Amino acid sequence: MSEKLAYHANCWGPLGGHPVGVTSVKDLFYVTFGDMRRAFADIAAAGYQAVEVFDGNLLEHAGDIGQFRRLLSDHGLSLLSVYSGGNFIYPDILDDEFWRIEKAAALAAEAGAVHLVVGGGAKRAGGVRDGDYERLGAALDRVADVAAKHGLSAHYHPHLTTMAETPDEIRHVFAHTRIGFCPDTAHLAAAGGDPAALIEEHYDRVTYVHLKGWQRDPFAFTPIDRGDLDLRPTLEVLDARGFDGWIAVELDFWPDPLDGARASRAWLQQHSKVS
Repeated sequence: MSEKLAYHANCWGPLGGHPVGVTSVKDLFYVTFGDMRRAFADIAAAGYQAVEVFDGNLLEHAGDIGQFRRLLSDHGLSLLSVYSGGNFIYPDILDDEFWRIEKAAALAAEAGAVHLVVGGGAKRAGGVRDGDYERLGAALDRVADVAAKHGLSAHYHPHLTTMAETPDEIRHVFAHTRIGFCPDTAHLAAAGGDPAALIEEHYDRVTYVHLKGWQRDPFAFTPIDRGDLDLRPTLEVLDARGFDGWIAVELDFWPDPLDGARASRAWLQQHSKVS
């Protein structure tokens, strides 16, 4: 299995959207409201090689991406992936959403990233309408085209609160798009899926994986060494398939982010072939 390990920088501060996005859809970038310098130092100290960041945290360095790259290299890290997203089903705002996706992809490529990951597919107040999965699939194909133009690999990240929560919903999405699949183990399990089985089912789309722990009651995301989600079957599937891509460990919140990153790294050292 892969020995390429990254960590998402989202644990070092509250997650939000850029406030301008309330009145201007094109500017609704994700942001971790935290100190990325500290995040990168902790991620390196915990033994990871690369990072994933939200598009808004990269946007802060637009005009001086070299400074961002130096910030990473100071800690022996590289930028692996950038995460963005959108509603993707409302034609009237789609071009504005893609203004943001284009900006994120261009900055990601300039910063040396390999992957562009997107979540989304809005849940309407009245439920999914006829044509919504087709609209989402077409938008995700457009994301793939934008990513390819910038030399990036595009992935869809099924996520709670979107149209792609359950295994059947994920199948509906993938029936309408060619985009890659970035499985997030915690989101898949929390929606009633089996992460290992879903990775096996859609393996031809999988070149990048998010590992995250999950606790059922009270609901919480956790480091991967605890909680109710046993990730050994997922690692076994990846190993059996000869997976050689990057794995990113993710954790939305933890009181001590460095402690959480170290705990997950230690578990991987014990239970996988990752060195």
